[in-house]
Amino acid sequence: AIRGAIILAKLSIVPVRRGFWGNKINKPHTVPSKVTGKCGSIWVRLIPAPRGTGIVSAPVPKKLLQMAGIEDCYTSARGSTGTLGNFAKATYAAIAKTYSFLTPDLWKETVFQKSPYQEHTDFLSKNHKPLGYQRQEQKQY
Repeated sequence: AIRGAIILAKLSIVPVRRGFWGNKINKPHTVPSKVTGKCGSIWVRLIPAPRGTGIVSAPVPKKLLQMAGIEDCYTSARGSTGTLGNFAKATYAAIAKTYSFLTPDLWKETVFQKSPYQEHTDFLSKNHKPLGYQRQEQKQY
């Protein structure tokens, strides 16, 4: 049973993305944006907080957020938070969601290529001379 619990604990490790509130000065200290987690009837919402605020939360999520390395965070919970197991799992789900979305700082650099029409037009304009021009009829009034 102990070995199974150790294996399950190792498989349950998730990366925690941290971010800034306001200016990007020093190291990241809070959650990157508002995230929510749900388990059972409980919804937990983690909200970024300014540096020095600390973790404003009930004891259960506070302990999990401290272990995750988040220094400043506001929390909001809905549902029957007296069910501590579900409260902890909902907090864990919210922490795990921090890496589940892309923000502009994670976007890959876009390399634009010319369309095939533009490539062929450029090639023809450099390497070929026009043979002749089409004559237009002149209107006589």
